[in-house]
Amino acid sequence: MSHFSNIKTRIRNLDVLKTTLTNLGLDWKEGPATVRGYQGLTAKAAVVIEQGNDYDLGFSWNGQEYELVTDLQYWQQPLSVEGFLQKITQGYALETVLNESAKQGFAVTEQQKNEDGSLRLVVQRWSA
Repeated sequence: MSHFSNIKTRIRNLDVLKTTLTNLGLDWKEGPATVRGYQGLTAKAAVVIEQGNDYDLGFSWNGQEYELVTDLQYWQQPLSVEGFLQKITQGYALETVLNESAKQGFAVTEQQKNEDGSLRLVVQRWSA
């Protein structure tokens, strides 16, 4: 019986996910790599974050999006699972907006983090 939980996300771009993890200061390993779980069980993931307790978490492609794969009983992150995913999702959204804006010729002129944790971006494009 598997102890792994697969938690859905809306993350579809692996490169943006990797950039997001790096920007958040997380030490991750490129896959395909093994997520270690309870009693030696393993799962494959595209990106793995090792924890100090020898139980990992990772992001695995399910055919539509990258799911968080981990044994929740051995979660050892500073944030709750919900808080962790919220932080990842916000960073992923920011990176996606920055990438798409740059592709369309926009530059960020202002980036502000609000007290409630939300972000405010101002982008602008000069035309001739």
